[in-house]
Amino acid sequence: MRSVAYWTPLDEPEKSNTLIYILQHPSREAAAANWKSFQDDPEWKNVRDKSEANGKLVEKVDSTFLALTDFSPRLR
Repeated sequence: MRSVAYWTPLDEPEKSNTLIYILQHPSREAAAANWKSFQDDPEWKNVRDKSEANGKLVEKVDSTFLALTDFSPRLR
């Protein structure tokens, strides 16, 4: 899993409660395995539990798989 970029919206109401990011995986199968490994990690679970002591940090997660178009500039 490779972190590509992160964005926050410029306008409210999303500005104060939305994070958009792109992660790169070699395949959908690798993405599923990467997320499972991440979510099962004891250190991550500990950090998550401490972070959410006063309530959930995430209300909703949307996941979308994308394909780069032929006319898109290539990432280096």
